[in-house]
Amino acid sequence: MADEVNNLMLDLLRVIRADVGNLKDDMNLIKVRTTSIEEGLAGVHRRLDKIDARVERIEKRLDLVDA
Repeated sequence: MADEVNNLMLDLLRVIRADVGNLKDDMNLIKVRTTSIEEGLAGVHRRLDKIDARVERIEKRLDLVDA
């Protein structure tokens, strides 16, 4: 009887270990994807900053704003 209980506990622990391993893999994938999104967003911000600077320069050249 005690051996059956021990075997059952070991089986349950193996299942839990496998589930935790799957969660670790999923978290690593989420980290990679989040980093990729952050890098892409940083690129968009850089482009918007450049466009903003160009618009300001155009406005100044056309005397649309006070320099």
